[in-house]
Order: sequence, then C-alpha cells, then structure tokens
Amino acid sequence: MSETISVGFRSERGPVLISLMLATGLIAIEATILATAVPSIVDDLGGFSQFPWLFSVYLLAQAVSVPIYAKFADVIGRKPVILVGIGLFLVGSVLCGFAWSMTALIAFRVVQGLGAGAVMPMAITIAGDIYTVRERAKAQGYIASVWGIASVVGPTLGGLFSEYLTWRWIFFINIPLGLIAVWMLVRNFHEHLERRPHRIDYAGAITLTFSLTLLILAVLEGGQAWAWNSWQSIAAFGVGGVLLGSFVLIERRATEPVLPLWVYSRRLLLTTALIGLGVGAALIGMTSYVPTYLEIAGGASPLASGLALAALTLGWPLSAAQSGRLYLRIGFRWTALIGLGVSVTGASLLLVTSTTPSIAWVAVSCFIVGLGFGLVAAPSLIAAQSSVAWNERGVVTGSNTFMRSVGSAVGVAIFGAIANSIIAAAGGPGDATAVQDASTAVFGAVLIVIVLTVGAAVAMPPSRVQDVELRPEESAPLPEH
Repeated sequence: MSETISVGFRSERGPVLISLMLATGLIAIEATILATAVPSIVDDLGGFSQFPWLFSVYLLAQAVSVPIYAKFADVIGRKPVILVGIGLFLVGSVLCGFAWSMTALIAFRVVQGLGAGAVMPMAITIAGDIYTVRERAKAQGYIASVWGIASVVGPTLGGLFSEYLTWRWIFFINIPLGLIAVWMLVRNFHEHLERRPHRIDYAGAITLTFSLTLLILAVLEGGQAWAWNSWQSIAAFGVGGVLLGSFVLIERRATEPVLPLWVYSRRLLLTTALIGLGVGAALIGMTSYVPTYLEIAGGASPLASGLALAALTLGWPLSAAQSGRLYLRIGFRWTALIGLGVSVTGASLLLVTSTTPSIAWVAVSCFIVGLGFGLVAAPSLIAAQSSVAWNERGVVTGSNTFMRSVGSAVGVAIFGAIANSIIAAAGGPGDATAVQDASTAVFGAVLIVIVLTVGAAVAMPPSRVQDVELRPEESAPLPEH
C-alpha cells in the first residue's frame, strides 16, 4: 500500500483523520469568519471600543489552557480531552450566538477560547500517535489544508451571514461541524491506556494559569487599553512574573508537574519551541496588517484583500504535505532552514513592494511565505513529537502550540505598538499614506522575526528521522484504529 493511500481518507485511519480535520475546521473558520462580521456586531450590540477584546480574550483563554490540556492528555488520554474541548467550544458558540450585549459576547468568547485550547494541540497529538514519523508530514498536510480552505470559506460565510441573515450564524454554523466531529471521534478513535494512580498538580496548574493570564494580558493590552508605564501594566507584569517564578519552584517539587521543566532543557525541544514562537509572531503580523494595508493604502475591497492573504494559507499545506520527502532525505534541521530561507524571500518581497500597494505582489509574497512556513512548522513539530514516548507527546505538542500562541500574543503587542506610533505621528488611521508607512514598518519587523527564527533552526541538532524516532519498545502502545 502506498503512503498516500495509507494516510488518505480511504485508509483504515481515514475516518479519524476526517474527524481531526473537522475539529480543526471549527478553530480555523472561527479565526477567519469573525473579522468580516465585526461591523454588523457593533451595529447590533454597540460597544465599538470593546470589540478588540473579542479577539484578545479568545487568544488569551486559548494560550493559557494549552499546557494544562496537554498534561491531562498524557494522563487520561487524548480522546476525553479533545471531546471536552469540542464540547466547550460548542457551548461557547451557542452562548455567543445568543449574546445580548458586547460584554456578554466577550465573556462567552472566553468559553470558546478554552475549548480551542484543547482542540488544536490534541488534533496534532492524535495525528502524531496514529501515524509513523514517515507518514506524519502527509497527515499534517491534510490538517493544514483545513486552514487554506477556511481562509477562503470563513470570510465569505461571514460576509454572507452578516449581509443576508444575521451575524449570529457565524457562531451557530459551528454546531453541526462540531457534532459530526464528536460522533466520528467517538465511533472511530479508540485508545488503550495503562490505568495507574496519578497525582494532579493542582498548585502548578492554578499558578501557571494566573501567571500566564496576567503576563499575556499585559502584553496584549499594553499601549492599547492602558499605557506601558501605567500602574495596571506594572502590576500585571510584576504579579505575573512573581507567579511564574513560583510556578518554576512548584514544578521542581511536583511528582507529576503540569509542565515538566525538562521540555525546555532538551536542545531539540527548546529550539523547535522557539521556532514555533517565531512562526506565531510572523504569522500574526501578516494576517493582521495585510488586509488593512491593501484596503486603506491600496483601495482594495475586503474580498480582494482576503483572497490575497489566503495565498499564505494555501501555500502552507502544499509544502507541508511534501515536507516528509525532504526531511527523510536531508533531516529536520536542513528542511526547516530551507523553509525559513523561502519565507525570508517572501517577506523581503513583501517589504520591497510595500511602497507601491499591489494585490498581485502581496498575494505572491504571501504564497511564498506560506510555502516556507509549511517546510518549517510541520517538520520542527514532527521532530519534537518523534523524540519522545507516548506519555510525553501531549506535553511536547502542547508546549510547541503554546509557544506559537505566545508568539502571536507578543507579536500583536509589538506590531501594534509600531503601527500605532507611526499612524499617531501622521494623519491618523484614515490616512492612506500613514497606514502604508505603518504597514511597511510592520512588514520589516516580520522579516526581522523570520531572520531571528533562522538562528533557532541553526541551533537545532542536525538529526535525521532515524536519530529521533523511538524504537517500538521505547514507546507506549499506539491507539487502536
């Protein structure tokens, strides 16, 4: 049987792969569908000054919950964690659909974010469990393709619902997708666990949650909701830092720590986590500012700017699906370095052409960056997953996903500070020249982030598949399919 068939929908594991793609689709569509509906939501509920919190609290809840879900996945299994995550996401979607005010909608977005924090890392972890290291690039390509589809379908559905039905359907559409994913997972994915007593690290989980909440909130809202030197910012960073230090002390003594410190003490795991950090930051910089740049500085329509950005998430799964052939031949580090080189080329093209706004050049640049990221994100994550046993894979995958979320949160703050300072010094957000200058500066910062990420890839151990893949006797039994 060929690798394509063994990984495809017609294989024995096909139904599980489809269910993982559906679960990922919930998160992917939610990431693209809401932005187009914001004007309609504000018209209905009011609270224009509050709407950025719709995105901030979702990202915050997702980021802080990932490490905790990841640890529980190694203790009680992947299946219950992803089912709880989908359940929370669906409950949050229903509540958002019936929200009566902007404040209520923001609160219910937290519930959605808590669900998303389980779904994304568990989908990737399950794929790592049921596929061999030689098959994982193909499987990750299937899952990554969901983001490419969502980048086109999401904005289109958001616009259609807002214009012809109601914005509330952008949340209700999640219900049938989620229920189908749950049904397919319950029916097709079965895992056997070695039942033994566990000591849940409640102190570590609570301390980590509060410390990350304060630190990420300080990064997200510094310079936005409050000044960087305000008492709110100082208090959030100070208390968050103290709690993070306390968390490290707690984890050193915990019998089963929620985030084992060894995750960041191994060279391969640390460098791949740093790569995730860089990818998250660069990705949020492009997805946040490319549409605004094209619409205000270039006069493009929202649909045209959305399609130009979609080129990024179309290039990503194409290269991710083929990356396995590359890392099997030359190893994980060189594959990541080649991908980063391609991304540097795309980001450089975007920066050079940003002085003369062009939908075509932006689309080409985004496509090239996406091709590069597909050779970076999947191989680096697969290298990390393949180097640990089953009972450590959830934590390792979760830490990588968490670092990407942190990169996005930090990127939002840094790029926002750069853009806001330039726009404030010029003609304001409605001035096309000011927006163009600000976007050019952000694209330059994105290029710097990618170049810095090259350093993390260079520091990766020069390992090949046979160097990191565990022998069968070193790994826990794989789930049944």
